[in-house]
Amino acid sequence: MRIATWNINGVKARIETALAWLAEASPDVVCLQEIKSVDEGFPRAEFERLGYNVETHGQKGFNGVALLSKAPLEDVSRGLPGDPDDVQARWLEARISVRGGTVRVASLYLPNGNPVGTEKFAYKLAWMARLKAHAAALLADEEPVVLAGDYNVIPQPEDCHDPRVWAGDALFQPESRRAFRELLALGYTDALRAVDDAPGRYTFWDYQAGAFQKNWGIRIDHLLMSPQAADRLAAVEIVRHVRGWEKPSDHVPVVAELGFEPL
Repeated sequence: MRIATWNINGVKARIETALAWLAEASPDVVCLQEIKSVDEGFPRAEFERLGYNVETHGQKGFNGVALLSKAPLEDVSRGLPGDPDDVQARWLEARISVRGGTVRVASLYLPNGNPVGTEKFAYKLAWMARLKAHAAALLADEEPVVLAGDYNVIPQPEDCHDPRVWAGDALFQPESRRAFRELLALGYTDALRAVDDAPGRYTFWDYQAGAFQKNWGIRIDHLLMSPQAADRLAAVEIVRHVRGWEKPSDHVPVVAELGFEPL
């Protein structure tokens, strides 16, 4: 079973790129972020023609998450628990049946938080506190869980090309990184780092200054896995070549392969 996460940076603007990659790679599940589309405007028919079931939690103009799955999506939940007044579309969760059980998958788009010292940074940290609480609750069910998405957190210095450049950014603040480590301390595994500890493994390159060509990147797209999912983790791939396609997102897909058999 191959589960991918990808901040698409506008699904309508990247639809041809998205369809081309799906035709090439054919992952079983795709967690999309920053779809920048309301639910009724999402181009679901194009993905359904490739054999995917589609669920969305959209928002006009910005944010928005989606789940694509070759198997039916069950027990679908929209919105991160913990704040009924939060109207930002950043969380979509569902169960997927596999042989012998189910896998719970969430597509998440964690707040950016810039500039530091404003209500945006406070919202980021509050959102991460809610994420920790919900992630802990999910562990109580002792089922395979994959929390996949754009976390907007650079976990370690080796996850960016130059830590000095990011020292003042919300993505690299001690509070952001501490909150990410607290998720790991609950018992979740950073899938990429479980199989590859090399530096220079990036998932985002800015559009400016030839960042991709110079490999001035950062790693902010992560798949965190419960112990029951991490035990079945076989491989993780950062699909770097997609960043070089025409009209790319500034993020690339990250794909984890797990030893589950889809139904």
